[in-house]
Amino acid sequence: MIPFSDLTEQQILALAISSEDDDARTYMAFANQLHEDYPASAHVFFDMAEEEHEHRRMLQELYREKFGNFIPLVRRADIAGFIKQTPVWRTKNMGLETMRKRAEVMELEAYRFYKTSAEKSADPDIKKLLSELAEAEKEHESLAGKLGEKHLDADAKLNESDAKQRLFLLQVIQPGLLGLMDGSVSTLAPLFAAAFATHDTWNTFLIGAAASIGAGISMGFAEALSDDGELTGRGHPLIRGTSAGVMTTIGGLGHTLPYLINDFWTATVLAIIIVFIELWAISWIRYKYMDTPFLRAAFQIAVGGFIVFAAGILIGNA
Repeated sequence: MIPFSDLTEQQILALAISSEDDDARTYMAFANQLHEDYPASAHVFFDMAEEEHEHRRMLQELYREKFGNFIPLVRRADIAGFIKQTPVWRTKNMGLETMRKRAEVMELEAYRFYKTSAEKSADPDIKKLLSELAEAEKEHESLAGKLGEKHLDADAKLNESDAKQRLFLLQVIQPGLLGLMDGSVSTLAPLFAAAFATHDTWNTFLIGAAASIGAGISMGFAEALSDDGELTGRGHPLIRGTSAGVMTTIGGLGHTLPYLINDFWTATVLAIIIVFIELWAISWIRYKYMDTPFLRAAFQIAVGGFIVFAAGILIGNA
């Protein structure tokens, strides 16, 4: 993925154009799903889509004026720092409140993008338009204003601090949770392979600790290099990388520490109990913070964790 800081002004405008189109399609999809049961909210999202189309038109006019008629396709998926959202067409039975929350996060992310892009731009015309779009997103005219004033009553107003909290969850908390899950699952095979191959608790502990620390270092570097923090405001890469690395290491050490016990079977039974607790906790985390149905999360984690666990035991007994 390309760091946001490496983009030229031409690429930033192309990215803004494609992003406005993507957002308009998302809002139209919301409106289409809601028009029968929630016509007022559907009207809100229809208006938002129209506003995104107008933003795209303004961006296209400026782009053609500055760089010509050909507009390269630059997508958010190619740029480090943007939230990875599941496409609406792949999401079934998305509730009204979920749509509202997602839309508000989209608006806040768009504001940060335009604000950062305007600060980066040296061209006065580009800077002016991007600043205007940033202010439009900041004021939440297309969502908070219309949702609270134009089509819905005061009870439907959304708090901007809630959107910031959700954005923080998506950009900061979830990567740390992914590190915890990665450490918990990826270290199962080497730990139990060493345990059943040697029946030596101390050597098993050393191998498990090495696997956990190695996974933490790898995950930490991956997180630090994934995003420079300029666009997302997620903070310094060193801090984020350290946090992700520590969480990954903790995830692996949980079922490694029992091997400090001298008795092999006591240590192994305790480690297996801890593994079951970890897999249940991971399933709950995916359900609570990653919008995954609990049974599906439990099935995915249980199957994946069991396969890794079984692979370790089979290799250890080979």
